[in-house]
Amino acid sequence: MLLQRTLTALLLAPFAILVILLPPGWTWLFALVTVAAFLAGLWEWTRLSGLRNRPVRALLLAGALVVFALLWWLRDMIQWPALVAGAAWWALACVWLNHFAFAAAPTTENRNLKLAAGALVIFPAFVGLLSIHASEPYGHWWTLLTLLIVWAADIGAYFSGRFLGKRKLAPNISPGKTWAGVGGALVAGALVAVAGGVLLGVESWRLLALALLAVLTVAASVVGDLIESLMKRHAQVKDSGRMFPGHGGLLDRMDSVFAAVPVFALGKLLLGL
Repeated sequence: MLLQRTLTALLLAPFAILVILLPPGWTWLFALVTVAAFLAGLWEWTRLSGLRNRPVRALLLAGALVVFALLWWLRDMIQWPALVAGAAWWALACVWLNHFAFAAAPTTENRNLKLAAGALVIFPAFVGLLSIHASEPYGHWWTLLTLLIVWAADIGAYFSGRFLGKRKLAPNISPGKTWAGVGGALVAGALVAVAGGVLLGVESWRLLALALLAVLTVAASVVGDLIESLMKRHAQVKDSGRMFPGHGGLLDRMDSVFAAVPVFALGKLLLGL
């Protein structure tokens, strides 16, 4: 399984990096690829929410496509409220994690609640990516650094959890995660952020602030991972989909990114980076 996951990641990562580092004139292509990926994630989220009617799910995706277009058009006007809403949602999600049974019953009300939560997962992350990617003068590299922080955290969590993990983080939600894994994720994310910050010319107190922002970003990514695991537990499924061999669905790969991006984008704006 680890070999399969590694091979899939090695195939996907170069494509993601290529799209991120496209020249400025190709920003529209970055947005289109991002929208396609986010729509795929939203499709899986509707299933985990308990919505089984495919025509209705397709109609929701059509509506989401309109929202993405509006967010692209109004991106400069709405980036602050969208990012604040996204960061606030992930803080509120911590409360949900402490009440595992909340919204677990397959009722219409709970389904609609989870669909609304999906909007707060997907749309602020889209605005966050646009905000980071459009920042001058190194928006492409900042976007790559954002993903590298999440990827490094994932690797750090895997190895520290495997060799040092004893105390479980959330056994009812994700039995494999440990507090040692969280510690490894935080350290790995902060180190990558500092290294990237130095290369991007970040100096003095802002470099320390960037490391602290990376810690908050990784913490949000952990919450995002746990929320998706909670959704799968409620839906009684192992994976969100079957898009990637060894990785499950797109949500299984992007849950951490959806949570990390609005937090990092908001912090980047606040720090003037």
